[in-house]
Amino acid sequence: MSGRALMRAIRVAQYGGPEVLRVDFQVPVPVPTDTQVLVEVKAASVNPVDTYIRNGTYSIKPPLPYTPGADGAGIVSQIGASVTKFKEGDKVFLIRTVSGGYAEYTVAEEAMVGKLPDRLSFSHGAGLGVPCYTAYRALCIKAKDKLKPGNTVLVHGSSSAAVVLACVQIGVSKGLKVLVTAGTPELLDLMLKQGAAGAFSYKEQGYTDKILAATNGTGPDIIIEMTANVNLETDLKIINKGGIIVVVGNRGNTEVTPRFLMHKESIVTGMELWNSPPEEWVEMHQGISEGLNAGWLQPNVQKEYKLEEAGLAHKDFMNKSQTAGKKVIVM
Repeated sequence: MSGRALMRAIRVAQYGGPEVLRVDFQVPVPVPTDTQVLVEVKAASVNPVDTYIRNGTYSIKPPLPYTPGADGAGIVSQIGASVTKFKEGDKVFLIRTVSGGYAEYTVAEEAMVGKLPDRLSFSHGAGLGVPCYTAYRALCIKAKDKLKPGNTVLVHGSSSAAVVLACVQIGVSKGLKVLVTAGTPELLDLMLKQGAAGAFSYKEQGYTDKILAATNGTGPDIIIEMTANVNLETDLKIINKGGIIVVVGNRGNTEVTPRFLMHKESIVTGMELWNSPPEEWVEMHQGISEGLNAGWLQPNVQKEYKLEEAGLAHKDFMNKSQTAGKKVIVM
């Protein structure tokens, strides 16, 4: 496909609210390099990071104007000369696009593309990338030493419901006893239906007592922490001796008591998906592929939006951060 061909895409000309997400009908179709894949986008996911970048509060600020969207799914339209894992016509999902997923076409590095099983829709495929790979890396790589059947993992939830859901699905598949916290009855119910052994509202007084009771007083062996600035001190109190806390999300500063670390001899580590070295991407691809093919890994899609409704999708996401499913933009 010629680079002179034009497409529809969302372009952000200035940082701000959802209203800055505007459709441009004259955007050149990107041309893949030797290591890239050009994909005809069928669906793109709305992730928390998309909203942070759009309003200018994220640590990384792309040059303006830019097209948002890391995750997506579609059909391979063209491959670079060095690409070997994909061919034109393949049904794929994207973990991180180069040119932005809120568009009719996007390019991604071959290493950031996965094959989408026929049983999954493009909307489901769009919900796989950042949430599922983040969950897999946190549990299966960062907390690997404690990833033993029968051990307990607490997923301390927040607005990243898609990551929490993926953690539940992965944890159950590994034989872990999975406990979760969430802020709405809808989410708590969904996590129980997905196999969580216990689901607790963090809005309830004394919810940590229920978590401890569910672990016979020892506390969880692993905590996947989505809001460290709120929960880290609590995590240090309730973690089992020798346990590990993996910080996946944070929204501000916090103060902790190091003596809890000393007493429990616990480990606190952070993770960011984009720090993953090549060998971890290979491992994550394999693990995610196994889950997709076996059928135990599947995002929950709540609502679809047209490309022209991208601003509404962001607005709904911010107004209803604790939702039980992904918001997806379809072309």
